[in-house]
Amino acid sequence: MWQWLTVRRVRVVRRRVQSRRLKGTTADYQRHKLRAVRFVQDRLALLNQSYGFTYHRVTIRNQASRWGSCSKQGNLNFHYKIVLLPPALADYVLVHELCHVQELNHSKRFWQLVARTVPDYMARRKAIQTRL
Repeated sequence: MWQWLTVRRVRVVRRRVQSRRLKGTTADYQRHKLRAVRFVQDRLALLNQSYGFTYHRVTIRNQASRWGSCSKQGNLNFHYKIVLLPPALADYVLVHELCHVQELNHSKRFWQLVARTVPDYMARRKAIQTRL
């Protein structure tokens, strides 16, 4: 009967552990930032050819708990360690945030947008949650 509570608690603990591991040192951030900027801009331009979305500023950060985010203004933020991910997982993160420019939620329509260029997004989503 209370099994759902245990499952939910395990997810919360996993997220906390991941967030502690995601934030890197300032030296690592400085070492990888320029490479990450180039990588993200190039891949976003390529991946956005399928969508044609208009996004604004792209920022590389040393975030504590997120691989990426999208603001209401269409600004995209990515963790510098995205450049260290396997290409398939990096592309998933980029497409995920790019699709938030159009759908700022996780609705069915949002996931349909993601699936247009990343049909195996569920497997990649699961894989990214276990990284770092």
